[in-house]
Amino acid sequence: MVQSPSAPILENLNPEWDLSNLYRDLEDPKLNSDLEQLKAEALAFREQFRGKVTNLDAAQVATCLAQLEDLSTRSGLLYAFPSLIFAADTRNTLAKQVQDRVLEALTEVENQLLFFELELQDLPEAQFARLQADPSLKNYQHYLNRSAVFRPHKLSEEVEQSRNQANLTGRQAFIKLREVHLGQQEYEPVETPEGKCSTEAELGALSFQPNRELRYQAYQSIRKVIKTHNPLYGYILNTVSQDHRIESQQRAYPSTLHKQLLADEAPEAVFRAVMEGTHARQDLFRRYYQLKGKTLGQPIRTCDLYAPWATESVKPIEYDSGVNTLLAALTQFSPDYARRAEEFFIQNWVDAKVRPGKRGGAFCWPVYGKNSFLLLSYTSDYNSLFTLAHEMGHGLHFTEIGQQQSYFNSNPPMVLAEIASTFNELLLLDYLLKKAEAEGDTALTRTLLTRQLEDQLNLLFRQSTISRLELAVHEQAQQGSFDHSFVNEQWQSLYTELCGEAVEVLPEHQYDWARIGHIYFKPFYCWQYTASNIVSLACYQQYLRTGQDFISGYLGLLGAGSAMDQVEALKHYVDVDITDAATVTDAIGYVEGLINKLETAFNI
Repeated sequence: MVQSPSAPILENLNPEWDLSNLYRDLEDPKLNSDLEQLKAEALAFREQFRGKVTNLDAAQVATCLAQLEDLSTRSGLLYAFPSLIFAADTRNTLAKQVQDRVLEALTEVENQLLFFELELQDLPEAQFARLQADPSLKNYQHYLNRSAVFRPHKLSEEVEQSRNQANLTGRQAFIKLREVHLGQQEYEPVETPEGKCSTEAELGALSFQPNRELRYQAYQSIRKVIKTHNPLYGYILNTVSQDHRIESQQRAYPSTLHKQLLADEAPEAVFRAVMEGTHARQDLFRRYYQLKGKTLGQPIRTCDLYAPWATESVKPIEYDSGVNTLLAALTQFSPDYARRAEEFFIQNWVDAKVRPGKRGGAFCWPVYGKNSFLLLSYTSDYNSLFTLAHEMGHGLHFTEIGQQQSYFNSNPPMVLAEIASTFNELLLLDYLLKKAEAEGDTALTRTLLTRQLEDQLNLLFRQSTISRLELAVHEQAQQGSFDHSFVNEQWQSLYTELCGEAVEVLPEHQYDWARIGHIYFKPFYCWQYTASNIVSLACYQQYLRTGQDFISGYLGLLGAGSAMDQVEALKHYVDVDITDAATVTDAIGYVEGLINKLETAFNI
């Protein structure tokens, strides 16, 4: 592979983001004036075109869609600002109030504009087909194709508006309740040699600690809180699931699964192949943790899944050093790609600071027409560094999209959306492994190799297990209500099956499902992590075979956004067929090869 130039060194980085390119602050008068102007323009659009879509020619439809894209872009910016502030500090009551006010106004805007797509979908098939074929609507081809897919499931404008309004105090309100409630919780501190750990991020980082007792204490501290509020989180999940059931019935979907697969552009055959392929090879999960238990000389418990293999310690990697390491890894792939990543830190688009009340987990929030913002809690370890690489992959993906696509083509379906994030992690892993091996750092080599394995096992087996839980939850919702006890039993049973005799599933693990935000805000999200990881591995193996020749096709795939069907985009740009069972088998084979390599390298 061609060696790339060295990346520049960044120093004295600010770990808090700067949102001033959106608005000055929560009391910025421009925020209110922009919101009022948006509402006025949406109303004017409605008055001009409602009831007249059938009379528009293709060029006029294209003009209208461009106007709708502009309104959507501005809506996204308005909602992003208070939401980002709130995510960084869920105890900020003003941010929550502004977020609620903006969401209410944007729901009104959305309701004003609903008519256009509904009237498009109501066009006679021949007229709709002529629009699809017209060159002036080429940029909106995929948008029109997707509108056609949903024609059988649309409701009247009045019902669609009612559902949007109800969401403010219905499904979305319950999802927000869980997020706010979880952000308000305080955890029993755990005393370490470096001091007390009391935030969820700090306690979570202790799961990588070599001290067995500290891992257990941190695990218990988090689960005590989740257990205390287990009935509440079960009630919220039931309410959200029932709302999905009602919507599916209203729209004539066979199930919530079918509704979500259609929305995510994922053929059910691919879903089944991924779920069945991973279920059939859960033995790899058990094999790995049996090796780990044998090496540690102690039984592995669920609180020990991420325990270090060796007693020799790995030095912390502070934020500045981590950022520069990531940039160096990306430079080896493409200097231009790395420079785009560098801008995130120069412009302060990353919030990596650990603070009480900060939303758990990590995310990339793209603001179309501006840039993406990354949030994580960086705890000076390699797990944090890989999280940064993951979210930066999303950010770079949306950078490519922003340069090539208009708004309606800017939101890639989930399988495509996770490719760049996993690919970034693989780039970082290879860079760090070569560096550690060159320096004779066996502790870091083992840490990196086992971390990659554990990440792959998580993506292939834990994430698909979460979706197996969702299958049970939404099938039960079809029959009637459920409570926290049902979800606890299902999760404990599924996880026990996954772990077998290799891992002791602690009793408190039954509550862990409540920490998985995805099962609340988007059903059947997690299996797509598995599918996307499979695709990412296929892409990365191609990159290793072809080197620099792979890059242009890969960047083309990222830049495609949602402009074409994701199955076809994968075939067209990188020659990966996700519908082929061999693609799943090869990815699982890659992980099996890593386990073989681990056994050989360390004589296990």
